[in-house]
Amino acid sequence: MNFEQNTALDKVLTALFLPYKKSVTDVEKITNAMIGANMIANENEIVNDHIAFRTLGVPNLGIASFEKIFLHYGYTKMDSYHFAAKKLDAYWYAPPSPEYPRIFISELRVQDLSSQAQRIISEYTNPINTDPIDNIDLDNTKAVGDFFYKPLWKLPSLADFQQLSEESEYAAWVIYNRYYLNHYTISVHDLPSPYNSLEVFNEFLEELGIVLNSSGGIIKTSKDGLLRQSSSVAEMVDATFAHNENMKISGSYVEFAERSVLPEFESLDKNEIQREHRREGFEAANADKIFESTYLEQTLKK
Repeated sequence: MNFEQNTALDKVLTALFLPYKKSVTDVEKITNAMIGANMIANENEIVNDHIAFRTLGVPNLGIASFEKIFLHYGYTKMDSYHFAAKKLDAYWYAPPSPEYPRIFISELRVQDLSSQAQRIISEYTNPINTDPIDNIDLDNTKAVGDFFYKPLWKLPSLADFQQLSEESEYAAWVIYNRYYLNHYTISVHDLPSPYNSLEVFNEFLEELGIVLNSSGGIIKTSKDGLLRQSSSVAEMVDATFAHNENMKISGSYVEFAERSVLPEFESLDKNEIQREHRREGFEAANADKIFESTYLEQTLKK
């Protein structure tokens, strides 16, 4: 998580991360405890596996728009994923060099929602008649950083938010939070033993009072067994809606990933293992349950 090289991409990632860290109090709580346990000397030693964003699949928005930022900064579009029940599509993006996090961008298939949900979303997004990314100088890192937290549509009403929540909690999250950073991910496998095991690290988190997403089990495991993930339950934040109505809603959260060494590299000495020797990409079944870190069934536990 070291964005101190002062490259353009460093500046963009810092602009993304600082407001997120301020909002998600679990980030500092976990970081300070990791320092206290001598896992790391400072937060820059945390390896950020990936960061994730949520979007709406409507004209001028969605993945086709949002990905332009990261493609401009050297990311490469990789595999696609589909989540039938949640009506989502997603892609992951490989970074220009291994010190940077992967990107995961998902998109709600708005056309698959009910006519009522589509009507609500259209009310907010229809006024956007050009791709907002096309209006940004992507070489201007401050403009790009500001964009992530810029209101693209009017503040939703509480009634619309609640109506969307009944059909798609993902839709409700995006209509309020927009392109806010959904989560960042600590690479557990890069921590010193015994904390480089997700079981041990999860136990450490729970002793801190961090509530973990239990959907599909605390640890979500890929079919090949080489990618294991867990996540905190999203922070509940005070949200102000149109007409000055207020309610606590799900904000963002923290994820934890353990990527195992691929079978063909198991003979390598521990100090020889690099990122390219570990399991790459994502797993739809894991991600499907990680999405629920912002869902009411999980956040009610906080």
